[in-house]
Amino acid sequence: MGFQDFLGNTQTVTHLRESIRVDRFPHSLILAGPRGAGKYTLALMLARAVNCLHPTESDGLPDFCGVCSNCARIADAANLEERVAEAVEARESLRETDKRETRILIQTHPDVLIVPPDPPQLQIKIGQVRQVIHVAYYRPPVESKRTFTIFTSSAFMREAANSLLKVLEEPPEHTSLILLTENPQELLPTIRSRAVVHRLGALPASELEELLSRRRPQLKAADRALAARLAEGAVGRALTIDLDIYLASRQDALVLLRTALREPDYTQLFHATESYRAGADGQEKSINLLRALGSLIEDLLLIVAGTPSLIRNIDLGAELERLAQGVTVDWIDGAARAMVQVESGMRRNLLRSLSLDAMAVGLERN
Repeated sequence: MGFQDFLGNTQTVTHLRESIRVDRFPHSLILAGPRGAGKYTLALMLARAVNCLHPTESDGLPDFCGVCSNCARIADAANLEERVAEAVEARESLRETDKRETRILIQTHPDVLIVPPDPPQLQIKIGQVRQVIHVAYYRPPVESKRTFTIFTSSAFMREAANSLLKVLEEPPEHTSLILLTENPQELLPTIRSRAVVHRLGALPASELEELLSRRRPQLKAADRALAARLAEGAVGRALTIDLDIYLASRQDALVLLRTALREPDYTQLFHATESYRAGADGQEKSINLLRALGSLIEDLLLIVAGTPSLIRNIDLGAELERLAQGVTVDWIDGAARAMVQVESGMRRNLLRSLSLDAMAVGLERN
């Protein structure tokens, strides 16, 4: 186990490992890249490499052993969703007064603090940042060379973001803060200016297909090709995508598109959307549908732009070509705006099935 297991972005990883070798690892670091690009995985690897009790080398650069107590306990935070679920469950068991004051933090090692967005608003809140400041200034490393704080999202509440500036301006010598983001522009300019930014780029689809042939050999060749395209260059998404769920959502998304772009069949439309009800299951299903619909609309745009070779839903190439006949960029822009309105309605608990029906009918071409 070591950096050889991290796929892609060799230049960025090499640069960060060189900073460890010369003992100049940044106090504030932004890792930017698409969802599933490996930002969180790389952040944990860097924390292990700095604090490994039996450090090794590979390719002439620092690496971590993966088996010492520091490496093992930091690695225990790798399954972030599971750790967050455990923390939320623990908070729910508290008294109501304590529950309101308790923020979600993950700490499987005393010197590595993980800060995820706090449910249910899924934003990083002032209480979390106050804990980060306390750790940075008043809790020197206990069992490591350096303390690490990893923010897993750039969704800061304004007050929380402003409170973080002090520790970024005057970081203690023994502390490093790593902020993970899909889009650095979501962070305050004052935060970006105080941190070193490294970007994780997308891997070619051909490399992801080769990876999938090794890691998910049960997938058929056509499914591997589709998964590699849908992952948009992100290793994590390629390895974890559930094609059955995606294809089910895409089938309903196609019904909406056919209703809008062909002779409408409202019976089929209503049959497809009636299952999108209230509750957590309905919300997740609606999100999956909108993601699939967004993917199809982006493919229509690529076809209209004259670059059909770049579409992601490669198994639907012929049908997408037919649907794209007569479609304009203005129609695609309107479709994207309609999707945003449906997402906004979901947050206001509007009836999902009616929202989806209204979107499909509203997009019908005259």
